[in-house]
Amino acid sequence: MAQNQASSSNSTEWKAALNLPKKDLRPQTEDVTATKGTEFEDMFLRRELLMGIFEAGFERPSPIQEEAIPIALARRDVLARAKNGTGKTAAFVIPTLQQVDVTKPKIQACLLVPTRELALQTSQVCKILGKHMGVQVMVTTGGTTLKDDIMRLAEVVHVLVGTPGRILDLAGKGVADLSECPVFVMDEADKLLSPEFAPVMEQLLAYLPPTRQVMLFSATFPIIVKDFKDKHMKNPHEINLMDELTLRGVTQYYAYVEERQKVHCLNTLFSKLQINQSIIFCNSTNRVELLARKVTELGYSCFFSHAKMLQAHRNRVFHDFRNGVCRNLVCSDLLTRGIDIQAVNVVINFDFPKNSETYLHRIGRSGRFGHLGLAINLVTYEDRFNLFRVEQELGTEIQPIPQTIDKSLYVAPAGAEEPTGAVKKGQNRNPQQPGSRQQQTPQQSRGQTPAVAGPPRPPQQQPTYQQQQILNGAQAQAQYQQPVAR
Repeated sequence: MAQNQASSSNSTEWKAALNLPKKDLRPQTEDVTATKGTEFEDMFLRRELLMGIFEAGFERPSPIQEEAIPIALARRDVLARAKNGTGKTAAFVIPTLQQVDVTKPKIQACLLVPTRELALQTSQVCKILGKHMGVQVMVTTGGTTLKDDIMRLAEVVHVLVGTPGRILDLAGKGVADLSECPVFVMDEADKLLSPEFAPVMEQLLAYLPPTRQVMLFSATFPIIVKDFKDKHMKNPHEINLMDELTLRGVTQYYAYVEERQKVHCLNTLFSKLQINQSIIFCNSTNRVELLARKVTELGYSCFFSHAKMLQAHRNRVFHDFRNGVCRNLVCSDLLTRGIDIQAVNVVINFDFPKNSETYLHRIGRSGRFGHLGLAINLVTYEDRFNLFRVEQELGTEIQPIPQTIDKSLYVAPAGAEEPTGAVKKGQNRNPQQPGSRQQQTPQQSRGQTPAVAGPPRPPQQQPTYQQQQILNGAQAQAQYQQPVAR
């Protein structure tokens, strides 16, 4: 009896000593709340790992975490499919960290991702969750000097996160020793098994021990994944939480416009919507820079990012946007996969994507972890068949944009906590651009650095008559010239 009381007391003491973030009071959808009631403490995780989990703001496992973590801890191969923004990263990082022996100076886990930005984000998650464990995490990607990676690998590295090409290069040179690496994870596995990466993955697996544990995570699994599973995985446990493809918290609209009307329509959307942060997608790098210049000329704070930029510039843009320095980010499909910025509540497809897979990943940048979000698509006459195909393949409906969009569809209730790093009402995120017009959404961004408040912004400008007519005209076209049969 006395022992039980002492154990209960110890459990209470270590929890009380934790530096917990403010509780996220925003409503969440069933995408992350429909669990069986399992708690992190029920998973027999190390206390040091639990401390990192709770201090990162995690309260209880999401459905994918609840399903995947116990199976991964049993060292079985895992093939997991779940929606964007439902906690897949933690679903493989937590069991990976649990299996690391920090007294062993060897690479014990290799986490592969398709993009450099996602590698940086994933390594940061590893460091945050494992900060009390003494685990050494290294991130390596292309676009950086090989010398720095070689020097870092001369020291102890337990978890190696990176893009396939760079890790293969390091393994081939004998710098990264993967011979005793028992855990091999592929995030955004469908992309990593595409023709672009598949040969590299085949070569990389040859450097790992035959008894390795292989885990694949993604929102979409094409037929090529089956070929990989049959060849490289041993009786994998398959998890599929995709009863429907799109996130329940993301409301989707389209505006039917002519190409020359797009910038004016975007300007009107900025003036009408209550944006906390937005990501605007274009289909080419040239259009990314042109649009970013236009948005800046309109007086809105704006960053841009695409694959042809220097890696150091891409890293700076990604870091600053995450921390709320700027409200709008114009980018190519570079940031469609895995990027988790909690403060983003609006995604705009300035150019409609060519396929449903890209569309699914793009709109998944808003409505993260069961929260509310808005996806708006600017659709031209040439896009009408793509719009219809996306709706059919995803089993969703993209509605014509209404005259007024209900703020409750994408803005957290007034009682919810504002995020650290989110733009607050009456603040200007870009004091260097006094003409920038800002919108406000009380969103919570878990784990982000609080941004410094700027000077008060000027009063919100109302849309001009011309802007209003452009949007109204687009809506009228959508009603009378439906691009597809409903």
